Amino acid sequence: MGVTLAVAAGVVALAVAGVLLVRRATARRRLRALVSVVVVLAVVAGGVLVWARLMLDESGVARALVWMESDTGDWRRFDSRPVPAGDHTLELREAPDGAILSSDVDGRSLEELLQETGSTAFIVLRGDDVLVEQYLNGSSATATQTSFSVAKSFLSTLLGIAIDRGEIGSLDDPVTDYVPELADRDERFEQITLRHLVSMSSGLRYEEQGLPWSDDATTYYAPDLRAVALSAEVAGPPGERFHYNNYNPLLTGLVLERATGMSVAEYMSEVLWQPMGAGADGSWSIDSTESGFEKMESGVNARAMDFAGFGYLAAHEGVVDGRQVVSAAWLQEATAEDLTTDPAAQYQYGWWIDVERDGRFYAHGNHGQFVYVDPATDVVVVRLGSGYGIEPDAWVEVLRTVADDVGGSAGR
Repeated sequence: MGVTLAVAAGVVALAVAGVLLVRRATARRRLRALVSVVVVLAVVAGGVLVWARLMLDESGVARALVWMESDTGDWRRFDSRPVPAGDHTLELREAPDGAILSSDVDGRSLEELLQETGSTAFIVLRGDDVLVEQYLNGSSATATQTSFSVAKSFLSTLLGIAIDRGEIGSLDDPVTDYVPELADRDERFEQITLRHLVSMSSGLRYEEQGLPWSDDATTYYAPDLRAVALSAEVAGPPGERFHYNNYNPLLTGLVLERATGMSVAEYMSEVLWQPMGAGADGSWSIDSTESGFEKMESGVNARAMDFAGFGYLAAHEGVVDGRQVVSAAWLQEATAEDLTTDPAAQYQYGWWIDVERDGRFYAHGNHGQFVYVDPATDVVVVRLGSGYGIEPDAWVEVLRTVADDVGGSAGR
């Protein structure tokens, strides 16, 4: 019995040992397989990154993979075309008493809010007076700031000037009058007008997926944005739906370039930057040196005070020092809350409309770039920064409140 038990125990022991050995062997095989997969993936990922770095000048996908999310330092990555200033500079005076700003957000004073949200510049103008001029978080009066989508408001103004000058017929011109090859690909482009483009109601397809090959990345990173503009696809009828879409400014810029026979940066220098009295040279980022097409949706780079000067122009019906830079009629139409011209109350021609305050409007760019304008009280508020820090709508409320405070104190 004892021998039997011993033999039985031995058999069980051998069986257990065999199972353990099999399991270990299986585990080793699985581990080796896992390691092999990891190694292969690492090699592939490394290869993709090497490819991406080598292709930065030729592939928008490569740029998206290497540079990843956009940031306010991107103006250093992209090549640019200069926007020279002229000899005349808009003269603003420093107000002796400044402005009393009582804005409070989440229990923070405005000063604390600006510092803690990565703000780099904050400027308040009332008429010709500079009430506030602050530079924070390592910035300065001479630092280059970038616009992101504030560029769309510049582009809208350039379009208005081109219409004023007769270089473009009207907003009701079909885009195919200037870019006829679009109709060769899809005749529905003949129904899309310049008004549809500048009011973001063109009906063009646009998907923001956050992927290196989706429309948001392509229209930002592609090294040939003319080709991207020409690749736009019609998704629905124009004029029916507001859809914020970066193919629209690309096509608008292409129209402007062809109608004027100049690069958009050259045209801006001649008809806007110099006449409005910019104090320093600016630049407009381009897609690549080889293509040389301005990043119409995002790429104006300048000093903060010149962004304020742009707001000053808009607040003064297009007049600077007695010069009519852009017609008052254009600015009035471009910044009106008017549902008879486009389908969105909150957006007109490249400008956002403050539907909470009659007559006010603002330019808005990603990461918290704002130029807020109240023509009625002659107030301009500029906030620039490296990031939002708070919700975008919260910034609009801050700027609105500052304009309320400053405008309301004008007669005190």
